Amino acid sequence: MANPLKALKQKLHSPDSTGPHHRHGSGDLGQPHNAHSPHRRSLAQILRLDNSYTSSDDEPDTDDFDSDGVSKNQQKRLATKAKKKEARSRLSLEHRDDSEERSRKRLEEAAQAETEGMRARYGDLPVMQSTTRGTQNRIDISTITDEMVGTEVMFRCRLYHVRNMGVKLVFLIFRQKLSTIQGVMVETPGTIGPLMMHWAEHLRTGSIVLVTGTLKKPEIPVKSASIHNMEVHVSQLKVIVKRQEPVPFSVQEAEMVALDSHQEEGRQSQIPNRTRLSNRIIDLRTTTSQSIFRIQSVIGNLFRSTLDAQGFVEIHSPKLQGAATESGASVFKVDYFGRKAFLAQSPQLAKQMAIASDFERVYEIGAVFRAENSNTHRHLTEFTGLDLEMAIEEHYHEMLDVIDNTLKAIFQGIYKTCRREVDVIKEQFPSDDLVWLEKTPVIPFKDAVQMLTDSGWLNEEGEPVSPLEDLGTRDEIRVGELVKEKYGTDYYVLDKFPRSARPFYTMPDIDDPRYTNSFDIFVRGQEIISGSQRIHDAPMLEDNMRLVGIDPEDMAEYMEGFRWGTPPHGGCGVGLERILFLLLKLGNIRLASMFHRDPKSFPPKAVIERLPYPDADTLNPVWKRERGREVAVEDRQMPSVEDLIANYGDSTHTSWGDERFKVWRHADTESQYYRVIVSFLQWLKKETHLKPIWILINTATEEVLGERLGWKSISCVAEERVDPTKHSAESDPEVAKKIRQASNNGIKITDIDSKEPVPEATKEKCNARVKDWLANRKGTQIHLSNIDLFRDETHRRYFIAEDKEGTVCGIAVLAQIAPQRGWQAKYCLDFPGAPSGTIELVTTHALRAAETLGAHSVTFGGGAAPHVTPGHHMSGTKMKLLGSTYDAIVKQFNLGRKSEFREKMGATPDPQFIAWPPHGLGRKGISANSTTEKLLRANYRRTSKLSLTFSRLSWPPIKEESETLEEEPETKQRNNDSGKISCTTTTATTTTTATETTVPSRASTVAIGNPSGSKQDRMPNFRADEARPGKRCPDSEPASKDGSDDDSAAGVGLCRKPRGFLGSLGSGCF
Repeated sequence: MANPLKALKQKLHSPDSTGPHHRHGSGDLGQPHNAHSPHRRSLAQILRLDNSYTSSDDEPDTDDFDSDGVSKNQQKRLATKAKKKEARSRLSLEHRDDSEERSRKRLEEAAQAETEGMRARYGDLPVMQSTTRGTQNRIDISTITDEMVGTEVMFRCRLYHVRNMGVKLVFLIFRQKLSTIQGVMVETPGTIGPLMMHWAEHLRTGSIVLVTGTLKKPEIPVKSASIHNMEVHVSQLKVIVKRQEPVPFSVQEAEMVALDSHQEEGRQSQIPNRTRLSNRIIDLRTTTSQSIFRIQSVIGNLFRSTLDAQGFVEIHSPKLQGAATESGASVFKVDYFGRKAFLAQSPQLAKQMAIASDFERVYEIGAVFRAENSNTHRHLTEFTGLDLEMAIEEHYHEMLDVIDNTLKAIFQGIYKTCRREVDVIKEQFPSDDLVWLEKTPVIPFKDAVQMLTDSGWLNEEGEPVSPLEDLGTRDEIRVGELVKEKYGTDYYVLDKFPRSARPFYTMPDIDDPRYTNSFDIFVRGQEIISGSQRIHDAPMLEDNMRLVGIDPEDMAEYMEGFRWGTPPHGGCGVGLERILFLLLKLGNIRLASMFHRDPKSFPPKAVIERLPYPDADTLNPVWKRERGREVAVEDRQMPSVEDLIANYGDSTHTSWGDERFKVWRHADTESQYYRVIVSFLQWLKKETHLKPIWILINTATEEVLGERLGWKSISCVAEERVDPTKHSAESDPEVAKKIRQASNNGIKITDIDSKEPVPEATKEKCNARVKDWLANRKGTQIHLSNIDLFRDETHRRYFIAEDKEGTVCGIAVLAQIAPQRGWQAKYCLDFPGAPSGTIELVTTHALRAAETLGAHSVTFGGGAAPHVTPGHHMSGTKMKLLGSTYDAIVKQFNLGRKSEFREKMGATPDPQFIAWPPHGLGRKGISANSTTEKLLRANYRRTSKLSLTFSRLSWPPIKEESETLEEEPETKQRNNDSGKISCTTTTATTTTTATETTVPSRASTVAIGNPSGSKQDRMPNFRADEARPGKRCPDSEPASKDGSDDDSAAGVGLCRKPRGFLGSLGSGCF
């Protein structure tokens, strides 16, 4: 018998032991703990590890371990833990059911006891249609003061947050613009009953409500609202407008301040800017956005009032012009009734024409357009310009003094009148107040360049900055730092810019023609204003216009003013958004534009094509066409999933007939990507208690998840599509040679149309050959399912290759998918003993058949991309490390072999993306699966190495056998009973596929990997239908050279809370 004291002593002195009784903490499975910070345990913990101990003198018996290195004792402990967890879960469900039953009875009793007066205190108001005008005195909650204690008030607001403190107490936070106040609702007999409490705690945040209540002082200051010393005790609560649909994030989430480590473009927030900008209406409701645009309004008013006081006249110029103002390269061209025109780059021409018309001093606040394809954080294609122009008497610095004083008046006015707004913005955009001097430093351009040279600064080319060229952004920022060090100011002027950096109408410097009478004003090291003296001499102006390629006759109206006499004048312009962006250090200029326009605005919309199955039209469903009215969800006859796939699907969706999939369907099929995705995620969380870990999706879905929901993404997979009309396969000498060989060997191909039933004898022959193919596979196999050639025959076409003896030696199956995607090469297989060239012959034959059907695209499914590329919210060192790891995996497993064959068939990659929610693949998200991983290692003898590559790189290499993995009956029964692990998947994971839709971005179904025992959909607006039973094509490297499969573009990993499963349903590259 082993000596337990000796074993105990060894454990006490060897805390890093990795023996069979060692338990890891939160670290990776199979990885030793850090020797410098071992896991410390109490004696009681060690004694509880097991009832028996192994002497350090004994050698471990290798029979006590499975092939994955998990001991039998560990297997038993893990199985026991799983049973206990299942029992706790069952008790929790029973307790919840009992609680729900008690709550239901309580509400039924309350409904019987509720009076009409109590019922009138809450509920939905009818749609406001201006039928009456009462005398209700509604207040602005920002005007609430301490003197109003005990006053009954009424106000309209948004419901910001609901916090249920029990059956008889609910806290509500109400929001009005920048102000929030806490509401308290207490169950009171005869006034506020249980039904009102229940109704209030289930209100959707973001709804617009009408509140009536009494103001009282709270016992403790309310930190969760902007009004700390007052709360409203609610007596009536009515809903004016209910939020109808789910939102990607709440205003409360958007206003949460994150840690410094979560800063993005200077913003301390968990919600990425791209997600905010893609859901702009919600983001504009936040106090930060409200403050930004209140300050923007103040800037416009101060600009206007300051110039009005100095004798300026406001003008409004046309934005359509017959010629470019500055240069033809950065203008938007417009078809003006068959004639060319341009959107104004600035009101420059109109301002100068107004000066020529003796207005003397003019300004304008209006739209400016710049066709610069720049996607930086500081560029917009449309913004609001603040421009002025004035006649000068002796020197253009007269105009410089005017704009300098105007800007200082704006800065002073903001910090004086908008102090609260500035402080609100600083919570998410930390910054110091702008510093400026009473006398603004005016630094000649040449002196600024000399400052850079003296500091040892080099430009992006590694050379000293030239005094005859404009400064780059980096150069400007460095100058700002040097000026701040020397003068102690964030605000200064650079004067006398080189001629090469200024437009044609700028007056040259009389002392040095290489320079001009022009200036830039800088804030925090970046330029906000460009100004100059204009050329008022007509011959000089015409010469300059010709030098830059502008014909003066194209601007005849503009030139008339100079030819008829224009006084000396100068002017400048500044972007309103740019002032906000730099003054408040917003990090991204798009946040200073209410609805920004940049080069990525107005993405192209897909072309609508005729649907092959009109009865499965999601835009005009059958029940609407037949009855002409809306039909209740339970009465709707939903179109078949197979028809929907043929109308809208891609290669992934043809797998949905597999028995492992459950199909979740949005009841309202008039749907779009965003709506269906958000609804599905909500259903997933509420009804199945699962959490998405990662998903493999197409570009359109990635845009929704990345930009609107803040998911991160990378691309390492590509859907491989070929245009069958180009016949590029036969042009490849090697492919052409093999096709000839197969033809010479007497290979004949039989076509079976989708309208014809496949003969039973043919099915038997083909299925027998599939068994031969499966038995003949060798080497490492990475697969998820089995082949089912004849599932959903009505949407498939078959091409069967037979040799001279009539033996089936190859097959190609085309599956019908969305019209714009054409067909999928569902299977392209050559069987053992097939003559050389069989696979090439049957594949090219299928492609030609697709061409005759009018298809312009055929997809082979997914393949591994040669390199991983970042998508949304991925960059930096982590991305580089991930890229290096991926490159090594591609090389080690020769993942490009399928793609190489498909390239010979003429296939080109269509990038797909792996995406995951915030924290979905983080350390905490993955470590939550440690128990599951141990169970998987104990219950599965062969696990796909590659499927875990992007989620956890800690599992040791496992040599896999070539035969198909089937679960043992005991394991299968245990998984079904526990309701936690889906059966017969080699990676032992619960999986789901994402919605794929077609033009115009519509969706109606989502396939979910069936987690045995999970709930059916209980949400009133949704239905969950079982998919038809069937098998799925293996995601493996087959014996044939092609290996087309049906898992190509979508898959979601799910995690059951608080522990769960890593998803590994993916594309053919796995």
